[in-house]
Amino acid sequence: MPISTKLKSILLVDDEFDIVNLFKDLLENKNYEVIAFTNPLEALEHYKTNCNQYGLVISDIRMPGMTGFDLLKNIKKIDATISFFLMSAYDVIDYSELEGIKIDGFIQKPIRIKELLSILEKHLINIPIS
Repeated sequence: MPISTKLKSILLVDDEFDIVNLFKDLLENKNYEVIAFTNPLEALEHYKTNCNQYGLVISDIRMPGMTGFDLLKNIKKIDATISFFLMSAYDVIDYSELEGIKIDGFIQKPIRIKELLSILEKHLINIPIS
């Protein structure tokens, strides 16, 4: 069960349906509420009207319609304190377009389930790893 009181729900955004389902199932099995989108524009619209519901956003970087960087910038305009993790399958990432906007963590895809839980535990919340 999540210990952090700051963490409410997790907004998960990735254009790959399989990754969204895998991460959503994994996190829900650890008793987190996860709202997932494969379209970053829809995720942003949803966030605008439901921002108080979320404590964490996990987003892929390269997606059609809007990059994870752009999603991060837009979400941070709404709530500068929201925890935000970016993820990518690419090794080399140019963070220069973030213009000093802080991210809380980075997830390198593919990632093992234990690694994902460890990253979340180390940076944000206390998730028991079984």
